[in-house]
Amino acid sequence: MTQTPTRSDFDQYMVPNYAPQKAIPVRGEGSRLWDQQGKEYIDFAGGIAVNALGHCHPVLVDALKDQADKLWHLANVYTNEPALKLARSLVERTFADKVYLCNSGGEANEAALKLARRWAYDHHGERKNRIVSFGKSFHGRTFFTVSVGGQPKYSQGFGPVPGGIVHGDFNDLDSVRDLIDADTCAVMVEPMQGEGGIIPADPEFLKGLRELCDANDALLIFDEVQTGVGRTGSLYAYMQYGVAPDILTTAKALGGGFPVGAMLTTDRVAPSLGLGTHGSTYGGNALASAVALAAVEHIDTPEVLEGVAKRHDLFREHLETINRKHGVFKEVRGMGLLIGAEMRPEYEGRAKDILPLAIEEGLMALVAGPNVLRMAPSLVIPEADIAEGMARLERAIARLVADQ
Repeated sequence: MTQTPTRSDFDQYMVPNYAPQKAIPVRGEGSRLWDQQGKEYIDFAGGIAVNALGHCHPVLVDALKDQADKLWHLANVYTNEPALKLARSLVERTFADKVYLCNSGGEANEAALKLARRWAYDHHGERKNRIVSFGKSFHGRTFFTVSVGGQPKYSQGFGPVPGGIVHGDFNDLDSVRDLIDADTCAVMVEPMQGEGGIIPADPEFLKGLRELCDANDALLIFDEVQTGVGRTGSLYAYMQYGVAPDILTTAKALGGGFPVGAMLTTDRVAPSLGLGTHGSTYGGNALASAVALAAVEHIDTPEVLEGVAKRHDLFREHLETINRKHGVFKEVRGMGLLIGAEMRPEYEGRAKDILPLAIEEGLMALVAGPNVLRMAPSLVIPEADIAEGMARLERAIARLVADQ
């Protein structure tokens, strides 16, 4: 087929569950992209915290090309060397003893929730099945994960949701004390809510959840799909809080743009996901595992992780400068290079209106709900690209203010 696709082809041929911007990027290098017409964009979106090393990073490209000439896929009736190397690397770098490999964050969270219930069933019986989560949380798009997630809009209209799921208020330990009891099998929480508005957890909140889980023999699950693999300035955010979960999920940046996910857990819990209890056709395939191993090894270095903290400070400085001039943000928050800027009341719900203006100015950004501008750029984005991207963002915000 020689026809060049256009944005209208999306509306004609694809299910309308997305509303992509008009520009169609065709090439990327580092933190810059070019569309079909050759227009350049600076990328502050990072594929929604996925492209942790930017676009076409040579370390990842080399790993992909090298593995592509060797072996792609076997399915789980065999194992393969890249999967075993990746699993070992994750175990050696974290609290975990065992790893389950899959293809996405939603799949990792589905596996975590199934494991938690199966573990409770094995050790305590059918009654211990309650899962506690939090309002405004997001854990994926499978039916189980949208039910556990604290945003009903994602599960409405699809029929009865699974039972045994309750929600407390994020960062409010008192709101969950009465929800966690002998019938609770697991508490699932994001160390920093992403889709819920880029809200970091209070340290005492996570420590309190750990204590409540221990007191009731429940498992603590950290959803680090968005915060993991260097995003917050450590390999995983739990390391900055000093609170280790029983189960951790990771994806997005894990493959630096190649689809891959993982669930990490301990020897105490892992046996409940025994032979035949769960699976994934593509999970742990050699191609994805080779790229993920290269990403983890490159990111988990002082040079990259210390650079995240420095870049965080630069983003905040630029955003605060823009805000002093235009007065659109109520608060700038986040950890590492997952940053949110909440709109002031007079601009309520208008964060989403910045995105098309930014595209016109040559910048890609995100929102976390209609009221929070979100940025999740490459962990190694050059300082010059930060400065230029912020100049483009300021022009977009100036246009927003002019139209207010």
